[in-house]
Amino acid sequence: MSHPPERGIGLVLDCADPERLAAFWAPALDYVSLGTAGAYAVLVPNARPGPKLLLQRVPEPKVAKNRMHLDIETPDIDAEATRLEALGAQRAHPETLHEHGSTWILMTDPEGNEFCVCDAGAGSTADPTDDTT
Repeated sequence: MSHPPERGIGLVLDCADPERLAAFWAPALDYVSLGTAGAYAVLVPNARPGPKLLLQRVPEPKVAKNRMHLDIETPDIDAEATRLEALGAQRAHPETLHEHGSTWILMTDPEGNEFCVCDAGAGSTADPTDDTT
C-alpha cells in the first residue's frame, strides 16, 4: 500500500490591493513577502513551518462577513491588538469577547477582512457558559 504524497496548506485571501495587504499581513503574522506577480502577492512564514498566504486581487468588493478568517493566537491579546492597530488594523467590536473558555478581540485588516486576536483558551478567566458572540 502506498502512502499519499506529503501535503501542505495554503490560504488565499481575495482582496482589492494585494500589495497593500501584503504590507499589513507580513508583519502582522511575522511572514516574509516573496513579492507580487500579476494579481497575486505571496507571503510565507519567516523561518518556521506554517501555511503560505496568497493575496489575490479580485474585481468584486467585499460585501459580507468572511466565511473563513484567521485567528492570531497570543497570550496577551490586548498588546497584540494594539500592535496590529499600529499596522493598520481596526477593532471591529468595542468589547473583548468570551466564549467556551476563550477570549478574543474581533478586528479587521485594512480592507475590512475580519480576523481575531485570541488567547485560544490559555489563561482565560471567561465564564465558559458566556455566549456573547
